[in-house]
Amino acid sequence: MKIVREALAGTQESSDLMVKIAPADGELEIIIHSEVMKQFGDQIRRVVEETLRAMEVRQGLIIIEDKGALDCVIRARLPGALLRAGEAPSINWGALS
Repeated sequence: MKIVREALAGTQESSDLMVKIAPADGELEIIIHSEVMKQFGDQIRRVVEETLRAMEVRQGLIIIEDKGALDCVIRARLPGALLRAGEAPSINWGALS
């Protein structure tokens, strides 16, 4: 999937997260800010990277502002933002579960 425009998904409410997507040349850059980074930072990054891999995202800027979201919320918000930001001819929904 190619990111062609900026997009947002989510909120800044407790137990949610805000996903910000922007096009960028070169490598994929992932920035994660979380209130629970010390406890769950590795798991948050793992879920984000798995989701990006499943949606075949290889370039762009992904900024996650986490307020204690569960994995299922990350798996919902990130594809939502990516669909708004990208050109996706088809989606393998089974790969995202």
